[in-house]
Amino acid sequence: MLDTPKSTAPVLILLGPPGAGKGTQARMLETSFGLVQLSTGDLLRAAVASGTDAGKQAQAVMAAGDLVSDEIVIAILRDRLAEPDCSKGVILDGFPRTTVQAEALDALLSETGQRINAAISLDVDDSAMVTRISGRYTCGACGEGYHDSFKQPVNEGVCDNCGGSDFKRRADDNAETVAARLEAYHAQTAPLIAFYQAKGALQSVNAMGEIDTIAKELGTIVGTTMV
Repeated sequence: MLDTPKSTAPVLILLGPPGAGKGTQARMLETSFGLVQLSTGDLLRAAVASGTDAGKQAQAVMAAGDLVSDEIVIAILRDRLAEPDCSKGVILDGFPRTTVQAEALDALLSETGQRINAAISLDVDDSAMVTRISGRYTCGACGEGYHDSFKQPVNEGVCDNCGGSDFKRRADDNAETVAARLEAYHAQTAPLIAFYQAKGALQSVNAMGEIDTIAKELGTIVGTTMV
């Protein structure tokens, strides 16, 4: 059996509840550092579309109306990390969600000699999340995020990033569902903060400020992990 090639590419995790700005900040870090943002939803869709073995398993599970298992997600992530564009490092957005997934991720990374360089917690005030989430929308073409109050396109109706004009709002971005999503986050994902703190990998950023201010602080943290 051939040895798995070793890698020194950094692996970063963004932690935070719905509406904390993980997606927006991940895209900014991509641009600044040449990293690749990997979100669970995008990984699943791409694997299904490309017809990989893991993608076919995921498609069958989703078609049956079931949740994709951690084992399948890890298999999909293993395939994705092996692709050339991940050689400079990745940002995981939305995975892991539980300590069980975090342990499985550690085992996966150990195969190539990698580790979690930093797990960055975007700290927010829960009470502010309703306003933040209910006002957000994205470009249907490139996924760039916007907000009714905090970040509108420079030119009304035109995406700053790609020039698209098709904007979308998630049906569950409303006050009724936000509370349930926050509760699920605190019950399942927040324990990851203690998990990564124990490993010495946890960093925290106040994510209630201006987007550019948060990005600058994140950039400083990420920059130190890539030296």
